[in-house]
Amino acid sequence: MSTSSAPQAAQTPGPVDRKSFVRTTLDLGDVVLRPWTREDAGSEALLDGLVAAGTDPDIALWNPIAVADRDAARAWVEARDGVWERGAAAPFVALDATDGTLLGGVNLRWVDREDGLAMIGYWLLPAARGRGLATRGTRAVTSWGFATADARRIEIAHAVGNEASCRVADRCGYLPEGTLRDSHVFGDGKYHDEHLHARLSTDPEPAGAEGK
Repeated sequence: MSTSSAPQAAQTPGPVDRKSFVRTTLDLGDVVLRPWTREDAGSEALLDGLVAAGTDPDIALWNPIAVADRDAARAWVEARDGVWERGAAAPFVALDATDGTLLGGVNLRWVDREDGLAMIGYWLLPAARGRGLATRGTRAVTSWGFATADARRIEIAHAVGNEASCRVADRCGYLPEGTLRDSHVFGDGKYHDEHLHARLSTDPEPAGAEGK
């Protein structure tokens, strides 16, 4: 124990010290975005929701979730908790604020942590689509990432054929930057060209209605 009575100077974190995603909950009113936790692995309702997501044709094609049964879903949830622990990614589960029904997810992850380069992705179950939830969730997590983790640049890369994702990127202020040819293997096992969008921390918040 120190015997000095002199006050100690507060430690100011350096630029790299803050580059960690710290668990938080984002309240959107009718929807809550919160971190996946190990406790979720014990929720049959959430596990069954993940299995349904894994078999949805759109999710299976554009954002595959390898969860064919509850055991696989349980392992998937536990892995999401682990990346939160390391501060390497921020996988949020989107839940109905009234009854806790699984709606989808938004994930922000580092591409180059030291450089402040991150990438964001999102998915919604069919019943949650058409309400602007992907746009609202992506906006909220984007703003949070810039404000709390010193993200410098956040990217969205989606298959050229995924027009819904392109609309979300536009509504969230992610400017189009070009096409990446044969960039990524999607759920059909084929390489697809991707559209690259990005926002900088210095870009203004998007204006206008969020849309569907």
